[in-house]
Amino acid sequence: MDDFTQTLGAGPLLAIAAAAIALILVLVIRFKLHAFLTLIVVSLLTALATGIPLGLIFPTLISGFGGTLGSVALLIGLGAMLGKLVEHSGGARVMAEKLVSVFGEKRASFALGLASLLLGFPIFFDAGLIVMLPIIFAVARRLGGDNVLLYGIPAAAAFSVMHVFVPPHPGPVAATELYDANLGLVLLVGIVLALPVWYVSGYLWGKRVGKAYPLRVPSLFGSIDEDQPHNPPSVGTVVAVLLLPLVLIFMNTGLDAAETAGAVDGEATWVQALTLIGTSGVALLISVLVAAIVLGTRRGESGSALEKVLDSSIGPVASVILITGAGGMFGGVLRSSGIGDALSTSLESIGLPVIVAAYVIAVVLRLAQGSATVALVTAAGLMAPAVAAGDYTGLQIACIVLATAAGSVFASHVNDSGFWLVGRLMDMDVKTTLKTWTVQQALESVLAFALVSVIFVVA
Repeated sequence: MDDFTQTLGAGPLLAIAAAAIALILVLVIRFKLHAFLTLIVVSLLTALATGIPLGLIFPTLISGFGGTLGSVALLIGLGAMLGKLVEHSGGARVMAEKLVSVFGEKRASFALGLASLLLGFPIFFDAGLIVMLPIIFAVARRLGGDNVLLYGIPAAAAFSVMHVFVPPHPGPVAATELYDANLGLVLLVGIVLALPVWYVSGYLWGKRVGKAYPLRVPSLFGSIDEDQPHNPPSVGTVVAVLLLPLVLIFMNTGLDAAETAGAVDGEATWVQALTLIGTSGVALLISVLVAAIVLGTRRGESGSALEKVLDSSIGPVASVILITGAGGMFGGVLRSSGIGDALSTSLESIGLPVIVAAYVIAVVLRLAQGSATVALVTAAGLMAPAVAAGDYTGLQIACIVLATAAGSVFASHVNDSGFWLVGRLMDMDVKTTLKTWTVQQALESVLAFALVSVIFVVA
């Protein structure tokens, strides 16, 4: 793009950006066009409207798409495989039952939520919730049977918190790539956020709605219990598998910090070797291979059976990967056209901090079209050039990533598939789901944004 000079002023460029976002919403909401196709169409039209030469449009689109998918597809795919192995082996059930036995029946809702937090690292929101449902329902029945929300909301909120804020889940991974943030820092700050955000918006809120809206345990998914393996792994094995990628990625982040401080020589072979092992993609690859042996081969599953388990994890995330790549395409057009620079200048002139703007844009997109992934990817693509133009530390960029993620989860309602998933699985009507789950998602979003803003200011 060195041979392209933008001649449009900031006003027309921002008007084009606003029209592009409006068009995304219209195509997704009104015409029900798939988000992947929508983002490609809008990226192409935006490139034309901003005057990018015709011969450079397609290379710009491909550059944004491919550059984003280079690491995102790898992380999402490996993360899905790791989660599937934990789920299929029976590790989720073993972990939950152990925590309930340790914490006791009186704190069973806390234990179920804590188990969901741990299992939510590799397992996606919808799959994790469905895996936990038989355990949630069994505990609720044993302790009265008329208080399913007391146990269900903390668990659902835990999976939501991990899915929104902690890599290798698609949202934070995509935003990390679009903002060119350090994945280790995003992971660290995301984990720091996860527990307090879940405790308030999940556990405490679950206790409140459990008392306010007593609901009988529905007779759903009882057959899942029968599908669980008879030789599940031990709790220690599951914990070790879940901690392995975290330890490897944190090791990489620690080595980077030590090299910056001059404590280690970055050119040393052992430092480079450990850095390679701790790279997010390699760390997850190692974790998947270990999990395949520990949770698969050692339990008697190997060959084509194990291959089918791993293969079944890829299909559900294919759409997310493509949408993320298309979001990167949109962001690439915004950067190449000069819209990002114009946005950065405008934000400075009105005094609106980038982290606040990223959150607000994600909130608006979430409320308008429902999909958290589309809201996060679109907002991150729009704000990435402004972030790149600013003088932010690595930790501050990680905070902007998570602020955008916080906006993307705000107030799930009727245009969000997650709203219907939670409501139907727990046998709630629309009104009750709005009063319980929609409010929980709003609390989760606002609390996370408040906490990450504090970290951003002091960073």
